[in-house]
Amino acid sequence: MPDSSLSARTSRAVAEAVSGLPRQFWWLWTSTLINKLGAFVVTFLALYLTTDRGYSASYAGLVASLFGLGSAIAAVVAGVLADRIGRRPTLVAAQLGTALFTALLGFSDGQVTIAVVAFLVGFCNNATRPATSAIIADIVPAEDRVRAFALNYWAINIGFGLSAAVAGLIATHGYLTLFLLDALSTVVCAVVIFVRIPETRPEAPAAAPGGAGAPPAIGLGAVFQDGRFMAVVVLNLLLALVAQQGSTTLAVDMGRAGITSTQYGLVIGLNGLLIVVLQIPLTRWMEGRDRTALLVASALLIGWGFGLTALAGSSAWFYASTVAVWTLGEILNAPTMMGLVAELSPAEARGRYQGVYSLSWSLASFLGPAAGGVLLERAGSGVMWGACAVLGMAAAGGYVLLGRRPGAALAKPVDLAAAPAPRAERAVEPDRAAAG
Repeated sequence: MPDSSLSARTSRAVAEAVSGLPRQFWWLWTSTLINKLGAFVVTFLALYLTTDRGYSASYAGLVASLFGLGSAIAAVVAGVLADRIGRRPTLVAAQLGTALFTALLGFSDGQVTIAVVAFLVGFCNNATRPATSAIIADIVPAEDRVRAFALNYWAINIGFGLSAAVAGLIATHGYLTLFLLDALSTVVCAVVIFVRIPETRPEAPAAAPGGAGAPPAIGLGAVFQDGRFMAVVVLNLLLALVAQQGSTTLAVDMGRAGITSTQYGLVIGLNGLLIVVLQIPLTRWMEGRDRTALLVASALLIGWGFGLTALAGSSAWFYASTVAVWTLGEILNAPTMMGLVAELSPAEARGRYQGVYSLSWSLASFLGPAAGGVLLERAGSGVMWGACAVLGMAAAGGYVLLGRRPGAALAKPVDLAAAPAPRAERAVEPDRAAAG
């Protein structure tokens, strides 16, 4: 009887978590899952360069940083394009470009060529983020957005967990297959978006009665002048610098400790597995909780989770335990932060706001691997992972201060539920929309 009751409660929780969301969202969710099931290259790039190609940790960090530089440029460019030409064309073009350059990266030889192609992969890969986030904010009602972002993050990590574990086994027979499978999954994702997702960009605001004219458009400069929003972006940058080490410096450190590519795949795959198992129940637990407290807890878990890596030695089990700690921080942070960003973003400028928020992750992708590689090579593992713990505590302190300030982002979030609903939220006609 207890088992039956537990099963019933679990089924009810899952049903409540996935119910009531638009059909377009589930097509986007499916495309994300397909893409991430084949997302091998970013996770294994540092390990590929150091163990298979024989390059130094510094060069691997440089390549990862160029990947991040491309991501940083794309975050702003793609955010503007998503608002100007539309979410769907921006997303499809970015995915096709990602597929092309990922395949080319598998055939590239020479340090300069690899570095240039990695930059292009980073540019196209991150150009998908602002458009994807804007689509979710467009089609999902304000009260359901945190849940929708959590489910999208769940799809990312279902794919990531499975792909990381399988990729470690595939890599023992050659890395080229990883690059080609990654490219193929991205093409399939682009096809799903093109066929099943309508354009969701809101219509331009109409002129006010009496001939006052339409409200002025929100430009990119106005986003950077939004103090509440930029404070959130800067704090996220600190955490992103730490989180970025999971796919770059951590791989190099584990390789130096004698951890095999198969073990690394299983350890890093634990991140995705835990998110798959825990994201829905923890998201339900987070409902109604204090946003500042959740972000503070997430920052400490992420910072100290990576900080504990300094004690791992050559134990794959210890590395796995540290991954479990910072994964809990990710689970708390991702939907909370994405919901906050959506609330702070005016409907007509969601692409730009999501692009600038994505810029914090992209800058971390640019700065984090290079800094991590240099620290690991010149100062050692202890200093490297200790710095992660310090950054996590700094971010937590920033959230505390921001939450205490009257009118600040965490103390007084923007209520988008009261804002005019964009076109995609008003037109609840999924069959016709899907055909568009």
